[in-house]
Amino acid sequence: MSDITISRGVRSNLLSLQNIASQRETIQGRLASGKKVNSALDNPTNFFTAASLNSRSNDLGALLDSMSNGIKTLEAADNGLKSITKTVESLQSAIRQARQDKSWQGESYAFTATSGTGDIVFTGGAVGTTAVTVAVSANATVDDVVASINGNSSLTSKVRASNDNGKLRIENLSTSDLTVTDTAVATTGTGGTIGGNTVRADLIEQFNDLRQQLDRTAEDASFNGINLLRGDALSITFNETGSSSLNIQSKDGEAINATNLGIDAQATSVADSDTSLDAVLTDLSTALGSLRSQSSAFGSNLSMVQNRQDFTKSMMNTLRGGADNLTLADQNEEGANLLALNTRAQLATSALSFASQGDQQVLQFLR
Repeated sequence: MSDITISRGVRSNLLSLQNIASQRETIQGRLASGKKVNSALDNPTNFFTAASLNSRSNDLGALLDSMSNGIKTLEAADNGLKSITKTVESLQSAIRQARQDKSWQGESYAFTATSGTGDIVFTGGAVGTTAVTVAVSANATVDDVVASINGNSSLTSKVRASNDNGKLRIENLSTSDLTVTDTAVATTGTGGTIGGNTVRADLIEQFNDLRQQLDRTAEDASFNGINLLRGDALSITFNETGSSSLNIQSKDGEAINATNLGIDAQATSVADSDTSLDAVLTDLSTALGSLRSQSSAFGSNLSMVQNRQDFTKSMMNTLRGGADNLTLADQNEEGANLLALNTRAQLATSALSFASQGDQQVLQFLR
């Protein structure tokens, strides 16, 4: 090709066409890929800066999965706490019903005053296995016996006596059977067993069943193998360097169960005394306070993780947007450039044709 000589005008137009073809090829590549920087050869600074921004965005994206799992773990714990709180409220309701119930069992005995003396002996019920004896004096009336029974400190809040139209009525203030015996049956006419308060006994049994459900609920409040109500620790990392993180755990790392909440299983005898029931209600109120405090702490942690999740998503969009600004091509601009190059190519082709006409005229002279 170097042996072929072309005119100056033709060579100029040929170089112009070659330059246009090269530029058109570049623009077509940008339109096809959508990027103005496809490799470090196009623009080293923009290429490596965009790669760094995309790399950090990908690292943050990997952390989003951990945050999502953390949120679900906290939601599972919150669901468990809500259920446990309702269970404790049900426990309170059972104890309050027991306290309000006054369906004590009682028996009325015929009473005949005589010149002899006798004893009325109480065992079982709230009295216990140690017998309590009440002496009945000679010629005592029903009211005298009532006063003796009610005045006995060993029977206070355990047995109650009253005058039932001339009969001696004895009430068992307990959930278990009370045995009443008499060493002078002809005198007082007492004897036999007085049943306990079954309503209160059933409510205490219900209380213990609910208490078991509380522990089972806490054991089931796990997500992906982590149970915050069991005392497990949850660690969530917020940035790619690991310098920002959050460790979440129940207070003092203790499991949230009936024992740690101070809710003990109750014997039926607890219902024998309103004072004992009041003590149980106090323990339940304390447990509710602990549950609400822990729920508030988990709620605060949940809000914090959700805020960081939203922030991370925004940061990822910002990083990707910054990388795109450095590498993406403006489709409208590149399309306009391609159209202009096509026009220039047509003009250059026409100019090349005009330039070659001089050579053709020389050829005609030789003919």
